[in-house]
Amino acid sequence: MKRVLKLADSEIVQQQLAYKDGKNDTLRQLLAEEQHNLCAYTETYLGVSDDAHIEHFNPKLKDQPEDNYHNWFLVKSLWNTRKSIKWLEPILHPTASDLENRIIYLDGDYIVADPTDFAAINLIKLLGLDNARLADQRKRYIRLKKREIIDSAKSSQQHFDDLLVDYPEGVYFIRAIEEELQVTVNFDLLNT
Repeated sequence: MKRVLKLADSEIVQQQLAYKDGKNDTLRQLLAEEQHNLCAYTETYLGVSDDAHIEHFNPKLKDQPEDNYHNWFLVKSLWNTRKSIKWLEPILHPTASDLENRIIYLDGDYIVADPTDFAAINLIKLLGLDNARLADQRKRYIRLKKREIIDSAKSSQQHFDDLLVDYPEGVYFIRAIEEELQVTVNFDLLNT
């Protein structure tokens, strides 16, 4: 998982959008745009046929005045459903500035940097970041991208820059790409 960035100038905040049961098309669309159509938790692509849910990270805030943009993430429904049946505290927030230092990416797996960091441990458990099938999918994705880079005879950076322009749906597992392939995924290319 890569730290989720919340924008100071978010259109969601500017429009003062609120979560309303059954009436969140604009909120959903804006979250998708901000998250580059990636599930906030799994970093998998949110395709047109995926059931994407607006997730209230802290479920205790749902329908409360404190529930706001910083608690909302767009995620695949399976991860939302799994998370909704378990809430753990203390918990590391997905926007924490030190998330990548506390949850280490290592060869397709996520592990805690400090075995006594219960907030990080609980985030891994809560979101299923240690899900074996998801980790295997990340590993296979990176192996495939490594072969594609070799076949393309481009640098890793150029390969992903071109992919973002030509086929952005093919760019996901951002943290794995950046850490294993030493690439900066530049989503600004989507606007060119």
